Amino acid sequence: MRISRRTAVVGAAVITAALALTGCGAGGGSGGSENVSGKVEGQVTFQTWNLKANFKDYFEGVIADFEEKYPDARVKWIDQPAEGYAEKLSADAAGGTLPDVVNVSPDLAYPLAKAGLALDLQKAAGKYRGEYLDGAWRSQEMPGMPGVYAFPWYLNTGPMFYNKELFRRAGLDPEAPPKTYGELFRDAVSMAKKSGRKTAMLAGTPAIEDFGRYGVRLMNAHGTEFTFNEPKGVELLKHYKELYAAGALDSQALTANAESAGRKFQQESVAMNPGGALDLQKFKKEAPSLYRHIGITDTVNNTGKANMYVQGLMVNAQSRVKPAAVAFAHFVTDKTNQMAFAKKVTIFPSTKGSLDDPYFTKEDGTDATRVRVASAASLKTAVNYTPVLLSDQMKTVLRNAVARAVRGKQSPQAALDGAVAECNRLLKTG
Repeated sequence: MRISRRTAVVGAAVITAALALTGCGAGGGSGGSENVSGKVEGQVTFQTWNLKANFKDYFEGVIADFEEKYPDARVKWIDQPAEGYAEKLSADAAGGTLPDVVNVSPDLAYPLAKAGLALDLQKAAGKYRGEYLDGAWRSQEMPGMPGVYAFPWYLNTGPMFYNKELFRRAGLDPEAPPKTYGELFRDAVSMAKKSGRKTAMLAGTPAIEDFGRYGVRLMNAHGTEFTFNEPKGVELLKHYKELYAAGALDSQALTANAESAGRKFQQESVAMNPGGALDLQKFKKEAPSLYRHIGITDTVNNTGKANMYVQGLMVNAQSRVKPAAVAFAHFVTDKTNQMAFAKKVTIFPSTKGSLDDPYFTKEDGTDATRVRVASAASLKTAVNYTPVLLSDQMKTVLRNAVARAVRGKQSPQAALDGAVAECNRLLKTG
């Protein structure tokens, strides 16, 4: 369903290189015609991303329903494995064999859109915009390009777990976890002092999503330069430096990964950590004392909007059956079919009103519904903070700059200036 961020970013680079070599990269926008008003007919090739093994019956049912609605159209379903998916897209793009409807993440859609291989759905199918959550629709916009290049499909996000008992011991209200970064910094310092520096609030340093949730402008309007070294970004990093000095940030935070941060939370030496339903089940089995005191809340932010992860269905701008391809991509992502898919797997629909369904609003006492209800509530207004152009190499540059500043080896301003300069260099050189 989703492959790693690393695979997707590497794939984007592979696609870009392949298109450049074949001369396809000069399009600079949606190629072909946006006129999709013709008859829905012909064979549509539909490519998904590692879904057939677990959801064969679901997709065959959707295809059958579509073909019943449009008797002159047929759908040929192709499912590619996660391993090598990006490379397969690259080969198809370079060879002119890209399917009519393709499952993509924004990372993978960007180079295809830039090369003119992704249909601008804002022009071709803008009448459907009102069916989708605004943040989901906008997640399919591409830096420096007008338009939207995929129908939003399924979403995901992660709530924040917190330890109510540790909050109590620190004199904090266990029913009122921090919602903004200002509240987080205040409560974190209080907890460190109250515990004699034995309990930290967090086990990780800020990533690009934190800069976004803090309210930092991450890139310029044209998507040509990173801008997270602006005053607000520096301000965020100064706060984390203060947390580290106060013992409010775990001593191993500078080298911690998600797994080690999770262990710290399970051992009850850290008070807050992101997670999901599987983590709750693990806590119930392996850390019952923690499980009894688990609270679930949104990840802190200053924008009022959580972070979302999103998949989409792109329509090939060079498709010979555009009316049918657009109709099918919309059909798969409509409210009815997204809702049915969400009940088969832990994902969330991108369609308006779906998250108000009792399935996403009422708990039944299980761990799965506790997390599902919390996540669904935050997704209604969520946005995708991670720039589609931020590669893993750039993430490492930022992570190292943050570590230098938090340790006091470099000022926050100098660290972020250096990171932005290097990321912009990488952006230009590819």
